[in-house]
Order: sequence, then C-alpha cells, then structure tokens
Amino acid sequence: MLDIQELNKQYIAGTWRDGESARTLTDKNPYNGEVITEFKMATPDDIDEAYQAASKAMDEWNQINPYKQRDILERAVSYIEENEEDITSIIIDELGGTQLKAAFEIGLVKNMIKEAATFPLKKEGKILPSVEDGKENRLYRMPAGVVGVISPFNFPFFLSVKSIAPAIGAGNGVVLKAHEETPIVGGTLIAKIFEEAGIPKGLFNVVATDIREIGDSFVEHPVPRIISFTGSTTVGRHIAEVAVRNFKKPLLELGGNSAFIVLDDADIDYAVNAAAFSRFTHQGQICMSANRILVHQSVYDEFIEKYKNKIASLKTGDPRDPETVIGPVVNEGAANNLNDLIEKGIKEGATPLLRGNITGNMVEPTILTDVTPDMAVAREEMFGPVVSVMKFDTDEEAVQIANDTNFGLSGAVHTSDGERGVQLAKRVRTGMIHVNDISINDEPIVAFGGEKQSGLGRLNGEWSLEEFTTLKWISINYGQRQFPY
Repeated sequence: MLDIQELNKQYIAGTWRDGESARTLTDKNPYNGEVITEFKMATPDDIDEAYQAASKAMDEWNQINPYKQRDILERAVSYIEENEEDITSIIIDELGGTQLKAAFEIGLVKNMIKEAATFPLKKEGKILPSVEDGKENRLYRMPAGVVGVISPFNFPFFLSVKSIAPAIGAGNGVVLKAHEETPIVGGTLIAKIFEEAGIPKGLFNVVATDIREIGDSFVEHPVPRIISFTGSTTVGRHIAEVAVRNFKKPLLELGGNSAFIVLDDADIDYAVNAAAFSRFTHQGQICMSANRILVHQSVYDEFIEKYKNKIASLKTGDPRDPETVIGPVVNEGAANNLNDLIEKGIKEGATPLLRGNITGNMVEPTILTDVTPDMAVAREEMFGPVVSVMKFDTDEEAVQIANDTNFGLSGAVHTSDGERGVQLAKRVRTGMIHVNDISINDEPIVAFGGEKQSGLGRLNGEWSLEEFTTLKWISINYGQRQFPY
C-alpha cells in the first residue's frame, strides 16, 4: 500500500531524506485546501548531489545486460498496476483530477514505460565504409548523458515519465525537479515506482523545491547534457536560453492554442462530443486542449446550441465523485487569471453564451462567442474551462484563423470527407493535428511535439531514443596509412 505521508522526502542517491533548506514546501489539495503534507526544500547543494549520483550510477546501469534492463523497467509497470487504486487516490487529492482523468493518465504512463523498456534492445549501431583502404568506421549509439527533467502540474505523472522512462531506457541517469504544486504525483511517487522496480541507487533522483530557493542552478549545473522541460512558453524560453548558454540541449514541450475546426459536412453530434472532451478534460488544463472552436457558418447555429447544452450538463465539483467531469483548477491564482481573461474578452466584444461561476479554485465552464482572432481570448492560452468559438465561411479562412497564433501544438478537423480533412490539416502549422478525433492525443510510438512557440524536439518511440542518445564514431585502421611527411 502506498502511503502519501511517506512520499514527502527528497530522493537523492537512492536515499529518502529531507532537503537542506530551512524553508518548507506545503502541498495542498486544490479542491478543499487541506494540507496533504510538507517537504523540506532541496537546495543547490542537494541538486549537486543528485546530479553527481546520477552521473556515477550511469556506469553501473550500462554494465547491466540490456535484457535485464528491460525487465527492470517492466517491473515498474507491474508496480503501478498493483497499486493503481492508491495512485488514483493520490492523483485526485494532489491534482484535483477526476477519476476519469486519473485513469487516463495512469494508462498513458504504463504505455510509455512499456515502450521505454524496449530501448535497451534498440540502441543499434552501424558499420560504414571508409575512403581509406583497410579502415572500418563504426557508429555507436551511446547514452547522451545525465538528463534534467522539469515537470508541469497538469499531467505531472505522465509528462514526467514521458522523459524519465525513455531517458533511463536509453542508458542515462536522470534528476527530476518536480513542480511545486505536484511534488508527489510528479516527483516522489515516480521515485518510489522506480525504486521498487530495482534500478541502481542514484540512477534516478527527485528534488522538490522552488525557483526562489534554487534559481537557475538546476539548468546551469555542469553535469546534465539535456534539459527536458514541459510548461509555459515564457518559462520554456528562459530555460532554453540558459541551457544553450551552458551547451546543453533543451527539449521543450510548451503551451498551445489549438484550433478545433468543424467543417460544413461534419457529423455535428460527434463533433460536439469531441469538442467538449477536447476542451474540458481536466478542467482544460492540458497543453493540447482546444482553446478555439472554429465552426463553418452553415452549421454554426446547430453546433453552438448542442455544444452549449452539452457543456452546461457537465458536473463541476468534488473530483472524488465519479460523476464529476470538472474539478478545481490548480490554485486560486489560476482561477483569478481566467476570470480576468474572461472579463477582458467580454470588454473586447465577446459574448458569454455560457458564463460559469468562479469560487476559489472552482471554475465552472464558460463559452465565449462572437470572438475575433485579435481578441486576447483567441490569442492567449486559456489554461482552464473556458473556450472561444468563431465562425468561418471557407476552408481557406479556417486555415488562416487556425494559423493566426504564435503557437502550434495540436488541433482537430471534423468532416465527413477524411481526405478533405487531411489536406486541410496539412496546411495548419502545428506539430500534431487529428481528423475526426479530439485534439488531446498522445501515443507511445508516434512523434510528439510542437511548432513555433509550442516547443523544440520530438518525443515518443524512436524519436525519444534519438533525443536521449548521441552517436559516437570509432574507426579502426587494420593496416597503415601513408602520410605525406
């Protein structure tokens, strides 16, 4: 049985201990405000110890037979399955995630670890010919080095594991800085899972702290070769600048402003359900959530009436209630920001077709219509249960509106003509877009990543293996070269 009160320590060099800071990190339930637990924060010295431990443990890990490495990673999946009920409870308490959201996230995590478990057997090299007689060129796929992972608060279990498991599978040590709002689900819970699976001590480390305590030390530290960050574009830009300045590779999965496009020949009932899921799952706190619903003018009235009725029927409340669809946003600051954005949208001319109440962290759904592309609610990522709806007349106009953003993460197109949808989707400048589906998609063997200010790099499957490894050229001269002097 997993006890949440045993997961309030740093996990460094295979040891559970308090951080060295005099400051504490208070972990609260976002639904009722109750204190779950407290952490003594990690300091830059703790981070240094974690990185040094990860570097040292890499050598031990890479001496283990690849088949045994695979078995260890697969044991992590077994541990999750054996403790799924407890993990669900922790996700609900710390994230305010509903039971549906918890099941969704746990399923994603298991699939990601299963894929990463194949990596030790996939690190293939090459033998290439040489321009020199008697010489052989070999390319070895090697671990890139220690990976620093900075996780978000919205899907912290999955979005942490999305980098951690492939990085370990590729042979790297890892240090994770958990988000201060979710230090257990996005941090120490994962440490417990991999500890129970049997990875070498120090290979994976977790630090719980905040930026006030550590500044840029997590990114600037000389040991890590890759910094994998999931979060806002503003923070991601800073992390990328610091990483590159210190000759580290940034992997960034950042914000989105995804368009959900409903063409004139779409199945409206299906599109309504897909659009509801695409916006309001986990209170809209998903980078791939559909911020903007674009509807052809010929089906607009039918769509908007059915969409309003659908969203109005979604239950907001206690995430422990199986019927609840919309739980709390992460904190009151997020709720206030959403309220300010709604008010700004209305001031700029948007019409609140449905206006939800905001009480503390609880934000009921809001639908804004009469939105134009220049409004803040159409340009900014609304990380909550608020959505903008816009009309368009032609496919060309839909593409123009969809592309009128600095982001390019995900999207969706609905039409009865799949090939028409694909051709339109190809013109939307985004890393991912789905025809007759939801905007929220992530599969373990399909390239995941954004364009423009939505990120750098691609994860999942062979792309994660590529990102977390490097190629080393070793040549062998079986004869002797002739030198000019």
